[in-house]
Amino acid sequence: MGEIRHVKGCCPLDCQDTCAWVAEVEDGRATAVRGARDHPFTRGVLCAKVNDYPARTYAPDRLLHPLRRAGPKGSGRFERVSWDQAIGLIADRFGGIAARHGPEALLPHRYLGSMGVVQRRAPMRIFHALGASRLAGGICSVAAQAVAGEGFPLGFDPEDMAESRLVLLWGLNLLSTCHHHWHFVQEARRRHGARVVCLDPIRTRTARRCDEHVPLRPGTDAVLAAGMARIMLEEGLADLDFARGACADLDALAAEVAPWTPGRVATVCGIAPETVARLAREFAAARPAVIRAGVGPQQSAQGEAFVRAVHMLAILGGHWRHRGGGALVMATPGLEDMRADRADLIPAGAAPRALDMARLGETLTDPALDPPVKGLMVWGTNPAVVQPDAGRVRQGLAREDLFTVVLEHVLTDTARYADVVLPSTTQLEHFDVLGAWGHQYITVNLPAIAPLGEAKSHGEIMRLLARRLGLDHPAMRESDEAIAASALPPGVSLEALKEAGWVKMRKPPPRLEGAGLRLARGVSLPSAPPEGMLRLLTPKAHFFLNSSFVNQPRQRRAEGRPTLDMAPADAAARGLRDGEGVRLRNARGAIPATLRVTDAVPPGVVALPGKWWSLPEEEGAVANLLSPSAWSPGGQPAFNDTFVEVVGAGAAGR
Repeated sequence: MGEIRHVKGCCPLDCQDTCAWVAEVEDGRATAVRGARDHPFTRGVLCAKVNDYPARTYAPDRLLHPLRRAGPKGSGRFERVSWDQAIGLIADRFGGIAARHGPEALLPHRYLGSMGVVQRRAPMRIFHALGASRLAGGICSVAAQAVAGEGFPLGFDPEDMAESRLVLLWGLNLLSTCHHHWHFVQEARRRHGARVVCLDPIRTRTARRCDEHVPLRPGTDAVLAAGMARIMLEEGLADLDFARGACADLDALAAEVAPWTPGRVATVCGIAPETVARLAREFAAARPAVIRAGVGPQQSAQGEAFVRAVHMLAILGGHWRHRGGGALVMATPGLEDMRADRADLIPAGAAPRALDMARLGETLTDPALDPPVKGLMVWGTNPAVVQPDAGRVRQGLAREDLFTVVLEHVLTDTARYADVVLPSTTQLEHFDVLGAWGHQYITVNLPAIAPLGEAKSHGEIMRLLARRLGLDHPAMRESDEAIAASALPPGVSLEALKEAGWVKMRKPPPRLEGAGLRLARGVSLPSAPPEGMLRLLTPKAHFFLNSSFVNQPRQRRAEGRPTLDMAPADAAARGLRDGEGVRLRNARGAIPATLRVTDAVPPGVVALPGKWWSLPEEEGAVANLLSPSAWSPGGQPAFNDTFVEVVGAGAAGR
């Protein structure tokens, strides 16, 4: 038995917590990762998704060599090639596309599969230098970003939640998506006797641990907030001095919320009038109170209205006056990672078009797009599963005239459509620096082991491809450490970060100036399901992170089969029984699931947790094959505005 080394690192995934870990390495092999005990946020605990992360690195289906397509797109048939062959092919095809169709015919498509500066940002340098189409937007918190642009703060230090007297967990299954925040909620209970209320259509793991669960209907969040605001104003409970100091449209807000009586709100939201009034009074009386808002309610046509609504309530209650009070949608440490993209490399005089990443299906199938996208590189995302209208995405990826490169760990649904697949390093095999969107720490990830097989970091892939394309700017030769260092804020050195493992960037309390209290565009109601159809929600699975880990045996066993939750009344009306196979279908397609009849979801709503793949041995319950191309006013994909018919597995039709 050899000596065990301990190497500092952190989880790379699209999670608010960015957990610091320590990798244990024996004889060159990573044997375990454990939560860093001295990290103030992680506190020695990792989640159920990543606590066996080495199994991902050593997975039997791990990609370790470059691959070139050897069959129809989508078939998953590839042949092994050398790195020299793969990089040469990519350079030839991308260069030829730029010469024949212009550089805007090239498109990078990346997201948050790794939140690392290097893994997420480095390949962008190539596309900027070529003058390729730019990537805009997102698929998760677009609504929050849009509202932040109106002057609302996104949040504060979540560790301050421990000082709250009332915690409203609004549209957030905290114990499955960012469970370290629960510690500070529990601290608020211990220190101050704080009440914890979960507002969520689904009785989630988190809802079961709260003092109260308010199961409001999906898309009615802003209606409930308007009703609470009306009571606070009508009964003299609002902090008018604070609200007038922060905003100038208090009278307009009062007129906007006046029609929303408790009775009317109750009818729309599906809760008791007494609950509306009590929540308003409790929220006004608790000093401070915090609304910890989730991503789920943003994913509808009412997305921005929801984010404005929680901010409006926090301002009206004066909770921003106090430590631990206000609205917390996300928290960041101020890592300036966009600098690592090097947008300054865009050729002088060029103004490349911006294409919305969430509209990839439209982009790849739009016959009027000029020039059409002919070359695509995908990394840090699995758009054939996670994008809205995923069937249209797959239709676009199947184009024979589209040359697609995917950087991946395993052969995902998206990678199966690639012309070239390049093997990426996992978090145990490369250097990186990460921020967070749920706390204020910047964390370093040191490589614990050498890359397996021929896997390479995205920084190294960038350098190889840039050299073959003849891109000779010094930025194309920077090391991974230099790329990461370019994103650090003033006062933080890379060497100090490597030594300590992390640094907290303490931010001053947010200033509220010029933000509008009004919900804007009025209080809109969610669209009603078509006759005979149910609203489909796709909440986060406890053992998956979006589409990550669906292929991992332990997590897949723990999550079980794709399971559709349905209220007893809806099941009875359709003659469906608990445990039977069903099909969800609409005009875009059909997917299978196993039915679970439960009162954890309200009538009119069904829930299918997880972003399941179409694995080769099974059809796969890819819920986004059913989701529409629908958007909020600010461009948030409206995943929650998906409606389906649910029938027995043997029913006629798709």
